Amino acid sequence: MNLQTVKNRFGIIGNSEPLNRALDVAIQVAPTDITVLITGESGTGKENMPKIIHHYSSRKHHEYIAVNCGAIPEGTIDSELFGHEKGAFTGATDSRKGYFEVADGGTIFLDEVAELPLPTQVRLLRVLETGEFIKVGASKVKKTDVRIIAATNENVQKAIQKGKFREDLFYRLSTVPISLEPLRERKNDIHLLFRKFSADFAEKYRMPGIRLNPKAVDILEKYLWPGNIRQLKNVAEQISVIENSREVDELILTKYLPDIDSSRNLPMVIDGKKESDNFSERDILYKVLFEMKQDVTEMKRVIVDLLNNNNLSSNEKTALITKLSDSSKLDGEIKFDEQSNNTVSLQEENIREEPPSYNISFQESVEIEESLSLEEREKELIQKALKKHNGRRKNAAKELGISERTLYRKIKEFEILK
Repeated sequence: MNLQTVKNRFGIIGNSEPLNRALDVAIQVAPTDITVLITGESGTGKENMPKIIHHYSSRKHHEYIAVNCGAIPEGTIDSELFGHEKGAFTGATDSRKGYFEVADGGTIFLDEVAELPLPTQVRLLRVLETGEFIKVGASKVKKTDVRIIAATNENVQKAIQKGKFREDLFYRLSTVPISLEPLRERKNDIHLLFRKFSADFAEKYRMPGIRLNPKAVDILEKYLWPGNIRQLKNVAEQISVIENSREVDELILTKYLPDIDSSRNLPMVIDGKKESDNFSERDILYKVLFEMKQDVTEMKRVIVDLLNNNNLSSNEKTALITKLSDSSKLDGEIKFDEQSNNTVSLQEENIREEPPSYNISFQESVEIEESLSLEEREKELIQKALKKHNGRRKNAAKELGISERTLYRKIKEFEILK
């Protein structure tokens, strides 16, 4: 089958070798019932591959259902996929067919499959191995003949190591893996894609198409495109609609490219991990604890400054230090020199005659009084993220480094008003 015919039918632009290889694999496995796992960054066009596989398979006349696993709340995901019986839970006023029952004989595309909760992963594994499932609230086993194609932008091996994804399910899903490379690795396709999008928007909005000068093309191809094809399409649409000039130079283009400075437009790596690596709730707590430790350190500096610069008597300073010693444990030591009426560091104390001193040990451990406020700090972070993104949960979840489903659960748990 001609690759160009497939590209034209599904609107795929580009001639890079990895892209052609991915399309070729998709066409090869289409006539079979082999399970396929598609990986790649967000915005690389993963949703096109299952459509191609379904279209060129013997199942093309049956249902094709695409499910975004990350957009369905954890409490309802089993009902959505497998259905439920009447009275199975509060609000279940009628029986309902799930996607696996509706798509019998067809294809189900599970996007963001790594977001599935572990209990649902067990159910999915059973469907893959035996074709059997049980509706929520039922006891009767049902059979289904569904081909499963899954996709994820996460590193599944890391998710397995963190205990977030079942290893046996990964091997059942990835019988044939297809990987889509990011747009920054397809430099020769970037301008081609931009021209195609510009032509489409010129037709859509009934206006002349935009053109890039050579310097603008050079910037376009050197930019890293963290949002991949989706971001490139958005930039083409913005320029087409907003700019009066149809000839786009480098100055106009750079206005629509965030962090155009190449030194800032690089993937951030922290301890060998990309910033885009998945964060768990535990990671958020670590972040809160780290911020609290910074606050404690700053408080220690303020205390030392107050003791040195305020006109307190020796007895008053002694009483203050004793009170702080009883109520707070911070990192380091402060000593009070009664002769000079000042606080001094340990290094200064070592070179003097040893006067009466009062030690305050500042330990790194967080006391119970501080840890009790973790819930409030977490709630505060969530509220700030929601406010920053005007209530858009998807953007807020990305800001916090958690999944949208986890954010949804936290909003209900903390009773955060929209």
